[in-house]
Amino acid sequence: MLRLILASASPRRAELLAQLGLAFEVRAADVDETWVPGEDPAGYVVRLARAKAQAVCALHGAREVVIVGADTTVVLDDRVLGKPRDKAEGIAMLMALSDRSHRVMTGVAVCDTVRMDSCCVTTEVCFRAIDRDEAEAYWETGEAADKAGGYGIQGIGGIFAQRIRGSYSAVVGLPLAETERLLRDFDVDIWRERRHG
Repeated sequence: MLRLILASASPRRAELLAQLGLAFEVRAADVDETWVPGEDPAGYVVRLARAKAQAVCALHGAREVVIVGADTTVVLDDRVLGKPRDKAEGIAMLMALSDRSHRVMTGVAVCDTVRMDSCCVTTEVCFRAIDRDEAEAYWETGEAADKAGGYGIQGIGGIFAQRIRGSYSAVVGLPLAETERLLRDFDVDIWRERRHG
């Protein structure tokens, strides 16, 4: 029986993976998430997803383990918006996203002790206009503090998104279609697991 492990402390990723009906463990990966200036955003999220999966995989010598790692970032023009450091940065991010389109990129990596595969999913999100008072009120909810781009689309931050082109689950943090495809390549069959779970 394969042990499936999610290499993330994100409750949102755990909720999404649970939607597939799979039994899994959660083990946060401790990796340096610093963006290297000039690094391609898609390459950045895939690098971090792979590093997280590899860090957790290194703790397990058995081949019966399959690890899922993921990382998400928001890209405005060519600027990577990570998690805001403080209120001022969080509000500045929202104001920059106001009345504009941006890209949300999520890298996913799946590995066992022998091999690894990964992909990047890009979704375009268009925000309505946001005034400064509303940006400050949103920051005070506490929702934005630990999220790339300073907002959570699955919470009250969803009111800002007028249009989404691409994967909603990728914006939340784990693209389900692509994750399921990667897992299938590692012999994790969600339909079989549901029958025997």
